[in-house]
Amino acid sequence: MTDKNKTSGTDKNTSAPASSSGKETPSSSNTVASSQPSNSKPSNAEKKTASTPPEAKPAKEQKRGGNKLAAVAIILVIALGAGLYYHGHQQSQQYNADISALASQVDALKSALSDSEKQNQAALASAAQNTQVLIKQQDKTIVSLQSALADMKGRRPNDWLLAEAEYLVNQAGRQLWLVHDVLTATTLMENADQRIAELNDPSMTPIRQAMAKDIMQLKALKRIDRDGLVLRLNSLQQEVDTLPLANAIMPQAEEVAPEKVSSDVSDWEQNLKASMNDFVGKFITYRKREGDVVPLLTPAQTFYLQENLKAKLDQAITAVYRENGRLYAESLSTAKAWAERFYNQDAKSTEAFITTLTHLSEQTISVNYPEVLHSQDLISEALSERLRRDLSPLPAEAEALPTEESTQ
Repeated sequence: MTDKNKTSGTDKNTSAPASSSGKETPSSSNTVASSQPSNSKPSNAEKKTASTPPEAKPAKEQKRGGNKLAAVAIILVIALGAGLYYHGHQQSQQYNADISALASQVDALKSALSDSEKQNQAALASAAQNTQVLIKQQDKTIVSLQSALADMKGRRPNDWLLAEAEYLVNQAGRQLWLVHDVLTATTLMENADQRIAELNDPSMTPIRQAMAKDIMQLKALKRIDRDGLVLRLNSLQQEVDTLPLANAIMPQAEEVAPEKVSSDVSDWEQNLKASMNDFVGKFITYRKREGDVVPLLTPAQTFYLQENLKAKLDQAITAVYRENGRLYAESLSTAKAWAERFYNQDAKSTEAFITTLTHLSEQTISVNYPEVLHSQDLISEALSERLRRDLSPLPAEAEALPTEESTQ
């Protein structure tokens, strides 16, 4: 019976795994195993019963293996996350440290650059100051050399060039102020500048600068063709005798409208009067004029008109040479008014005469000349100084001068 119970228990246990889950199988096997005495030897059937069924054992092992793998995976994920977090934290700290180091380096570079700029500015100011000092020293040296050259004894062979230049400058001033010939004055000044340039003397530089200024001032003056103006005025004088005089000047007659004959029979009286007036008008014309009548000039008046007109043109010529703009404009204006009043305006010669007078009256004949030439005084002083230095003293003056031995 024991065997049967064992067998039945075994069968019960054997059928249990097929109907129950894998969780209940281990507990039943343990119960069966614990019910057996410890010192009895199990039979083959009992061994078979005590052992795990072949179908439940792989499922249990798979579950345990899956749990282990899940745990290992979770542990790996946690370890990997912790490692990544730690690595990221270390990298962030390293980046912050690098940024701080770079910022400190940038600040150091800025301060170094500012110090370098200050040093460069100081060095530049010092160099500029030293350069100014050297330039002043060189200027003083040049001045001393020029004075030493000027103090050399003996007449220079090229002094005649300076004297010739002074003569040319003086002639330019006379041509400018007396004759008002700007072109000749400019040419003389340029020739004088060439004479001074041939000296090749650095001490003449201020004189050449003044001469260049005078030449530019002369070239800027307005050029007036006085000869051309005078020739045109002379030609107008010759045309005065050939100008045709105007006829008697009478005011305009009033226009009378011709009377018209109407077709109405009742106006026979008015029509008869209009017909008679028209018939008589073919033989006798009567016109009514109002205004002053300018009669024809007598031969004596014509002669005086021509002479007075020529005199006005002579005044204009004199004004051109004297550069009297007011007299020039008044003379031409009077001549134009006489020509328009007493000569025939329909003639081509009169029209050309008046047009020429109008064109000449628009010309400007006055020029503002410079009051002084700056180079004239400078070149005269330089020449006087050289002549005074080169002249040997008189014997009496030489004896009166103290010598070096007597002073000692």
